Amino acid sequence: MRSTLNVAWLALLLAVGCAGRQELETPDYEAIYDVPLEEMWPSVREYFTDANLPYREDRGSLVLETEWKQEFGGSKIAGYWHRYMVIGKRETPTKSKLWITRITKSVNKTLSQPGKELDWGVFRGPGGNDGVALSPEDDAARLAFPVGENAFYMESGQGTRDLTMEWRVFRGVMPKLAKKQPVSAQPQVAKPAPAFTECGQSILGLKKQAKAGGVMLLGELHGTREVPRFIAQTVCQLVTSGMPVTVGLELPVENEERITAFLQSQGGEVDWLKLMEAPFWRSPYPDGRGSEAVANMLEQLRQLRAQGLDVAVFVYDHPKLSGQKREDALTQTVQAQVKAKPERFHLVVSGNIHSRTAKGLPWDAQYMPMGYLLKDQLDDVTSLDMAYDSGTAWICAANKQSNKLDCGVKETKGKDNGDRFFVHAWSSPNLEGYHGVFYVGHVTASEPAILKGLGNPDAAPVSGSTSGL
Repeated sequence: MRSTLNVAWLALLLAVGCAGRQELETPDYEAIYDVPLEEMWPSVREYFTDANLPYREDRGSLVLETEWKQEFGGSKIAGYWHRYMVIGKRETPTKSKLWITRITKSVNKTLSQPGKELDWGVFRGPGGNDGVALSPEDDAARLAFPVGENAFYMESGQGTRDLTMEWRVFRGVMPKLAKKQPVSAQPQVAKPAPAFTECGQSILGLKKQAKAGGVMLLGELHGTREVPRFIAQTVCQLVTSGMPVTVGLELPVENEERITAFLQSQGGEVDWLKLMEAPFWRSPYPDGRGSEAVANMLEQLRQLRAQGLDVAVFVYDHPKLSGQKREDALTQTVQAQVKAKPERFHLVVSGNIHSRTAKGLPWDAQYMPMGYLLKDQLDDVTSLDMAYDSGTAWICAANKQSNKLDCGVKETKGKDNGDRFFVHAWSSPNLEGYHGVFYVGHVTASEPAILKGLGNPDAAPVSGSTSGL
C-alpha cells in the first residue's frame, strides 16, 4: 500500500483550502493512516459529528452507519438519499484504514435489480471478522427513512465502495492525528472544517474534463429525470472542490430575470409561484425542458448557492427564431456569457443538434450548429453527446395523421453501460464533432413540472406522487 505520514501531509496540504472544500482529485489507491486503528477511530467519529452526519455505532466492531441524507437537502420533489457504512480496518498493528460504502436509495426503481434489493445494517451476530454482514433490517430500522413532505419508503437500494469519501474523511482526520506526532519537521496547517455537502456518487471521468476557463457542451435528449440530476451532481461536485461553475440552460432568454430571482430566493411558496408564472412552463407543446426534473434541478442549484457555493445560471434560447438564425443567436448569447467570466467553468446544456462541433446536418450540409460556431470563437470547448440505457423520455414528436406535435412519454433505445454516471472522451472527435459522451444510465421520463403541482398552491402535495426524480 502507498502512504506514510509524509505522504499524508502532502495530500493534506493540497486539500486544505476554504472551509468545507471537497477535493476534486481522488487518488486511485487506499488512504492508509499511520496510526493504530484504536487511535484513529475517535477522530473518525468526530469527523462525522462535525460534518452533521448523525450515525449509530457498533463500538465493539469499530463500525458506524450514518443516517439517510438527501442529495442537496430537502427539495420539493422526492429524490435520492445516501447513507454511509464506515468500517475500520487494521492494516498492520501500527497502521489502519477505512472502508466506506455508500448506500443509495430512491423511489426510482431503475436502481434496483429484480430480486437483489440490498438492506444494510450493523450486524452483531456471526458474519465475518469485522462483525458485519448483509442482513434484512428490522421493522424499526426500515422506518428510519426521511420524514416530512418527502416521507415514503424508498423501494430500491445499492451499495458501492466510495473511495472519494474515504479520502475526504482522511483529509479531515489527519490534522487531529498529526497533533500526536513529533512536530520537528512538520509544517503547521490550519484545521480544515469538514462541512459536508451530499453531491451523490462521484461522476467517473469528470475531473479529467472539467477545468476553470473551460466550456463543456452537453447534448441531451430532453425530458428525462437523469440528465438534470447529472447536471446538479456535476455542479455540486465541482463547486465543493473550489471551482466556480456557470450553467447555461436552453430556456427562453425572457426567463433570465425570473430564474435569477429564484436562485437568490429562500425557495418559499411565493418564490416558486413567481418562477412558474412564466408562459414557458405552460407551453401547449412541452418538449421536456420544462419538466419536473428541471424544476428540481433549479431548486438544487438554489440550495448550493444558499450554502455560499459559487454557482451561477444563465439561459440562452431564442425560440422566436429558427434554423441558422437561431443557432447564431444561441452562439452570441453563450459566447457573451463565457467571455464576461472567462475564469469560470461553463456547463452548457442543449438538445444534441446545437452542441455538435461539426458543420452540416443530414438535411443541410451548410448548417452551422452552435457548437461549431463556439469552437472557433472560444479557446477551450469540449462537446459531449448523451449516452444512456434504454428507457423512457418525455418527447414531442410529429404526428403524421394530425400534422401536429404529439408530446408524451415515449420509449427510448440505448445501450446498457451500467448504472454509474460517467464522462468519457475519445482520442478524436467523431463525425458529428462530439469529443466524447456523458452517460446517465437507464432513463425515465419526467413529466412537465406544471402537471406535478409545482407553483400551484391548490395542487395535491408533491409527496403524494410516486414519480420522484
